[in-house]
Amino acid sequence: MIRKIARAALILFIALLALIGLFAAYHRDTVQRVLLGGVKVYETTPSALPADIKRPAILVFSKTNGFRHKEAIPAANATLAALAKEKGWGIFQTENAATFRPDILARFDAVVFNNVSGDVFTPDQRAAFQSFVDNGGGYVGIHAAGDDSHKAWGWYADKVIGTRFIGHPMFPQFQKAVIRIEDHTHPATAQLGASWARTDEWYSFDRSPRRPGIAILATLDEASYSPKGLFGSDIAMGKDHPIVWTRCVGKGRALYSALGHTAESFAEPQHRQLLAGAVAWSLRLEGEGCDAPAATPGETAR
Repeated sequence: MIRKIARAALILFIALLALIGLFAAYHRDTVQRVLLGGVKVYETTPSALPADIKRPAILVFSKTNGFRHKEAIPAANATLAALAKEKGWGIFQTENAATFRPDILARFDAVVFNNVSGDVFTPDQRAAFQSFVDNGGGYVGIHAAGDDSHKAWGWYADKVIGTRFIGHPMFPQFQKAVIRIEDHTHPATAQLGASWARTDEWYSFDRSPRRPGIAILATLDEASYSPKGLFGSDIAMGKDHPIVWTRCVGKGRALYSALGHTAESFAEPQHRQLLAGAVAWSLRLEGEGCDAPAATPGETAR
């Protein structure tokens, strides 16, 4: 009897290993990106840019060496392109990190990290981006731009984002929750009401980024959803759970929003308003903050 039970257990174990192997083989790219440290792709030759890019201009960057938000990235790119057309901004979208070169970045006034994940830059590219922001360039980070795949880059994780991702709910992964708008004067949140109920994947962080130099625009009401992570782990942050915030990084304006996992997020009118205000602020077209000259609308980047 014992031998039969042991044999059955061995068969089940072998079958489980086979299933895991099949899953890993079929989803090899995802396994590499999520469980094995990400892919290692580093461009050295930039994409060709248009000869003329109208100012103020945004560089929309969506490279992923970590988990890839396959649905959200093109939806966000489409929304940002539509906003640029409406507002009269110049725009260039790329996943080529070699674009992060001083002479190329000089053609832009702000950079948007659209669900960027993983270690995406060479040391020179990191230095170029840091110099761009320190010297007055704008930055807007969307969702995965603040996840734990950036932890090896201390300046970005600590000086730009300002806190460390620890997880998001699972089972269910996507939940309806209530966002509390804390700042109604900032361009990103000025058009929103006191609260905003919506469905997304809700990030938790190891601590609130709230401290001198960081302005919290919106927080998450944890009573409105279940902040339980993988295997039921508690990822609650308590009463102070920021979800959108800003800070000055050198002379640059930086805004991070943890919203935007799903493609549907970028069709929401309120989210679109938030993104429009966030980018306008990063371009110094609206709002206050950070000592650097404003962009001049209508100029052409050479």
